[in-house]
Amino acid sequence: MSKVRVLVGTRKGAFILTADGKREQWDVSGPHFPGWEMYHLKGSPADPNRIYASQSTSWHGQVVQRSDDGGATWEPVGNKFVYEGVPGTHQWYDGTPHPWEFARVWHLEPSLTDPDTVYAGVEDAALFRSTDGGRSWYELRGLREHGSGSSWQPGAGGMCLHTILLDPRDAQRMFVAISSAGAFRTDDGGVTWRAINRGLRSESIPDPDAEVGHCVHRIAMHRSRPDVLYMQKHWDVMRSDDAGESWREVSGNLPTDFGFPIDVHAHEPETIYVVPITSDSQHFVPDGKLRVYRSAHQRPAAARLLRERAARRDGGRRARLVRHLLRHDRRTGVRLGRRRRHLARDRARSPGRALGRGPDAPVIRVVLPAHLRTLARAGGEVQLEVGGAATQRAVLDALESRYPVLQGTIRDHVTHKRRPFMRFFACERDLSHEPPDTPLPDAVATGAEPFLIVGAMAGG
Repeated sequence: MSKVRVLVGTRKGAFILTADGKREQWDVSGPHFPGWEMYHLKGSPADPNRIYASQSTSWHGQVVQRSDDGGATWEPVGNKFVYEGVPGTHQWYDGTPHPWEFARVWHLEPSLTDPDTVYAGVEDAALFRSTDGGRSWYELRGLREHGSGSSWQPGAGGMCLHTILLDPRDAQRMFVAISSAGAFRTDDGGVTWRAINRGLRSESIPDPDAEVGHCVHRIAMHRSRPDVLYMQKHWDVMRSDDAGESWREVSGNLPTDFGFPIDVHAHEPETIYVVPITSDSQHFVPDGKLRVYRSAHQRPAAARLLRERAARRDGGRRARLVRHLLRHDRRTGVRLGRRRRHLARDRARSPGRALGRGPDAPVIRVVLPAHLRTLARAGGEVQLEVGGAATQRAVLDALESRYPVLQGTIRDHVTHKRRPFMRFFACERDLSHEPPDTPLPDAVATGAEPFLIVGAMAGG
């Protein structure tokens, strides 16, 4: 009997659910990475034991994790995403130019044939690829440098590349969706791209029929018919029968055609699933009851969405927003996943000794917040040897050299500025706003007092 595995991500960690083919009893593993937001998790079609996960917090930034044993253990991999060349600008919410700035990974899409090749869709919108199992990333800059890139604007959730579809029949063809720019296609492996938004209409933008500027929430395909695409737009459910060259509306009799997720039945390419949301200003389901709507697959082109399946009722409460529909490729049915979340798990490791310590070298003691200790697999206080003057910059350089996974969690990858939710303390003083090259207090430089890295707190 076949086995079913469901990967569930939440704002506070992730879970792995497994069952046999009957799906009557489930084993639940987790929470993995408790306290972390899980943006996406995806298993490799080429090796089901290879799973990639994107986790992020506003406190500690972005981390990519990889498992080679189906989620039993995890390893942080490459976390450096740098735009190629001079990034230039895109439009900000108010229409003014704004520089491209990396924030997080929204989507991870493993290759269909190679478990070491994986694509990452990021915010601000760009596409990256790794060919070494996620240890290093490079940008496919042709997408961002599409002639329209300077006019792209963020949606309410940011300017994110949130969907990547790989064509199972043509290794050179790929589809992506960006909020709020639209859908794009490459036919040469990501070197060049073209907008595929003809037929989309968005009343909220200056030119409702513009080539770009549409807030696409998600696109989906069935592997047996990669030329047929389905789209959940900000408003409207859409369909294309020519690989995105043109689109037509198939919203039918839905109670509302605003929504986020859309997916295709594993075995019925004419059957699609959506979850209607009340409106773009009221992000809850109609009547406070979470319902999955299914198209009547007996009718050609899924022109009407008729059949309703109640996935869960919350007794009158407003159900939380659902972003993704997760389905198992070998079983009929549909799975629900929370907004942008997925999975991971960590394993304990000894913090080890300080590297390269000489007999007379002073030791800098660093205390990390609990989440970063877990991420770095450091069991307690970290001891570092810092060459030259003991400054914030020198200590953080040494810390990131010893624990590369911490790069980007305490200070920005590119600018090396302290993240807003991080604070530095020593000798009962707040050093957060000191210039990074200011010498640290003598008590810290000699190891008598620790250098404290603290996550900022808020509350009433």
